[in-house]
Amino acid sequence: MATISVVLFMLGAVVVSGILVRVMPRAIPTPLVQIAFGAAIAAGSEHEVQLDPEIFFLLFLPPLLFLDGWRIPKEGLLRDKGLILELALGLVFCTVIGMGFFINWMIPAMPLPVAFALAAIVTPTDPIAVSAISARVPIPKRMMHVLEGESLLNDASGLVCFRFAVAAAVTGTFSVASAALTFAQLAVVGVLTGVVLTFGVMEAKNWLIRRFGEDVGGQVLLSLLLPFGAYELAEHLGGSGILSAVAAGITMSYAELQGRAVATTRVQRAAVWDTVQFALNGVIFVLLGEQLPAIFLGALHVVRESNHDSPWWLLVYVLAINLGLAVLRFAWVWASISISRHLAIRRGQEPGDPPTWRVVAAMSVAGVRGAITLAGVLTLPLVLADGTAFPARDLAIFLAAGVIILSLTAASFALPRLLHGLPQHLESAEEAAAEHARVASAEAAIRAIEQHSHELARGQSDADIYAEAAARVMEMYRRRIQGSDTSEDAARVRQANEIERTLRLVGLRAERDTLFALARNHQLSDAKSRALVREVDLMEERMR
Repeated sequence: MATISVVLFMLGAVVVSGILVRVMPRAIPTPLVQIAFGAAIAAGSEHEVQLDPEIFFLLFLPPLLFLDGWRIPKEGLLRDKGLILELALGLVFCTVIGMGFFINWMIPAMPLPVAFALAAIVTPTDPIAVSAISARVPIPKRMMHVLEGESLLNDASGLVCFRFAVAAAVTGTFSVASAALTFAQLAVVGVLTGVVLTFGVMEAKNWLIRRFGEDVGGQVLLSLLLPFGAYELAEHLGGSGILSAVAAGITMSYAELQGRAVATTRVQRAAVWDTVQFALNGVIFVLLGEQLPAIFLGALHVVRESNHDSPWWLLVYVLAINLGLAVLRFAWVWASISISRHLAIRRGQEPGDPPTWRVVAAMSVAGVRGAITLAGVLTLPLVLADGTAFPARDLAIFLAAGVIILSLTAASFALPRLLHGLPQHLESAEEAAAEHARVASAEAAIRAIEQHSHELARGQSDADIYAEAAARVMEMYRRRIQGSDTSEDAARVRQANEIERTLRLVGLRAERDTLFALARNHQLSDAKSRALVREVDLMEERMR
């Protein structure tokens, strides 16, 4: 019961932290508030949460990685694949090797495999934290696409390297040839498992829907279970559950393009996944705050083994690791952009603007560490293969937490200043394609409405009712087509559409207020009022 109470307190802290962040100055990142709440829970509770690393890994990482793969913008991923791969793979391996040796040299009490594990787990970046921090100043779309694509891939590559380093620390053995072969097996089996499982489940689901109809609650629950199924099956088959979860998310995004789910399913599923993401990210940081006091004491013990008695050495270590990561990332980003431009010129393509120090610095500062780093480092095993305590575990967790906190703090102050005044390049081709899609979909809707209205009116004595209804609906689509023109009349049409949208929203709010009033006065049943309010809510969501 005590553990359940602490978990409920943590979820409550996540909710309250979201409210406080809206009240406090916007320069304070939400994760820092959540860490503070976790520390307050630890101070006010005598019960310490005991983490089982394997269970923690299974509960938190698969859904977060699955959602990253599902929602990542694929067009940006494919367009800038060269730069993204250089950052997500090359930078990860360079960071693991370079920072691993640097950490081991700086902290001799931390064995080399543990240093490699720490270097690997601080490589994944968190675009969610970046987007929250940069809410005051818009991030250029292309930069955000690169950061999101890098985050998706370096989550997987960093966590796989982390697993190898932990295995070497636990067993005391490591072979480069064996590791390369194992990595290939993990990657192939993991990716294939995620793709095949997701494709098979979606095809089976679509067949059942065609035969027996769609159960919205079941479809939402199925999407929640899918990342765990992909992770567990891949691990059972000898593959990487991490890569399987990411591959499952990407496959899910392509499967969804078939558009076979009903609108209600998509609306409810999006709301549920937003809640899951918000809760998991928040609980991870609250949990860090709860564990931080005990981790700090354990880290001090390891520091004393390095003949450093002052606790200030912990801050020195955190600053040195952050500085090393920043310098390495700045140099790599500059080199990657320069190489990408050079290759584009050789292929006869438009190379884009040359890199400026502000753009490179913004890309470097935006490499914020977040939930994946924290979830991964908390899964460090408690003991080695021989039953002895895992060396420098608390110090590794504390340093990873310090890197997260310092990178969040630095980005919250530096990123808006670096982005301020940068040109926001318009995605002209993307906008043109979107405008074309709006017109094409509206024209298709007019044709379908006209054809269906004739079919409905065939043989009916009151056929004029069908014609009037079809005319009203088609008029809405015609206004959309006219609003896509560039003439002065089109500008007036767009203005009229915006006015109409505002008036419709006012009307919908009045509808909803009336429905609630009728339900409160027992003039409408609860079930019917919920159904009618839901219709109004869906229409309002569409209008917004």
